[in-house]
Amino acid sequence: MITTRFTEKFGIAHPIVQGGMQWVARAPLVAAVANAGGLGFLSALTQPTPDDLRKEIARCQELTDRPFGVNLTVLPTISPPPYAEYRKAIIESGVPIVETAGSNPAEHLADFHAHGVKVIHKCTSVRHAVKAEQLGVDAVSIDGFECAGHPGEDDIPGLVLVPAAAEALTVPLLASGGFADARGLVAALALGADGITMGTRFMATAESEIHKNVKRRLVEADERDTQLIFRQLRNTARVADNAISREVVQRLNEGAAFADIRDLVAGARGVKVYESGDLDHGIWTVGMAQGLIRDIPTCAELVERTVREAAEIITGRLAAVLGRPAGIAS
Repeated sequence: MITTRFTEKFGIAHPIVQGGMQWVARAPLVAAVANAGGLGFLSALTQPTPDDLRKEIARCQELTDRPFGVNLTVLPTISPPPYAEYRKAIIESGVPIVETAGSNPAEHLADFHAHGVKVIHKCTSVRHAVKAEQLGVDAVSIDGFECAGHPGEDDIPGLVLVPAAAEALTVPLLASGGFADARGLVAALALGADGITMGTRFMATAESEIHKNVKRRLVEADERDTQLIFRQLRNTARVADNAISREVVQRLNEGAAFADIRDLVAGARGVKVYESGDLDHGIWTVGMAQGLIRDIPTCAELVERTVREAAEIITGRLAAVLGRPAGIAS
């Protein structure tokens, strides 16, 4: 058992969090992580409407009696989703934990806290993490450059970003981006974090409902098999290396505007990858951690293995470095 400020504050057994990945973080995966003693997050915006989110939360509640959360990602858009209605659905469904991401969480924080919902804010820089703490969030998840999705524009890897954030914050801290196994968990704890978030790693599990071709690709790929798109637009995203992402990078390098590649990067095309297994159909999100994935276990197997091997590293190899017999922690 590895106990941290995060596990104690959020009422979970293990300091392992499953990221709220759009199109991936659905009830069977989230419940499986919760039942394994970790913290899983549903993706609110995977659900087309707030009522659909209510149904997905209810489905998850039928599968687990342990805590789980909902990710609410707020991004600037011409036609924004009804965020207040999604927030209301989360609160009325009795979800105890929310992860906000994207824009400043201030608009949502007071309402969540008024109803007893703990809020974790995900960000990609120390300055934004400090601001989130000042606003009153209960914890921060900080994404290093290695992460899937949006790593920000500073390009700071976790080895620097996590300890820098740990020095600046007093609330519990999750290290995110590039984590896939026990070695990452031990490293994150050593860097000052109170737990880790894994996204890509949980995609390649038995309970993840994405197509088997995608899971197989995650096992086969190495750490170089991603592309950074939208760099020229200062909206960088890390996605899988495929025919579409390479075309997007090339066209933007040649001076194309977003309107010129809009159809290529449409979310409707990306979700079809997960459904059909056609890896070149659209853009799909994945992190560099895929280079550390070797199998497709159940969530219970993955969480148990990660915690067990982390304890073995701490009491074994690291203890031996200090000149202590292996298996003696202090």
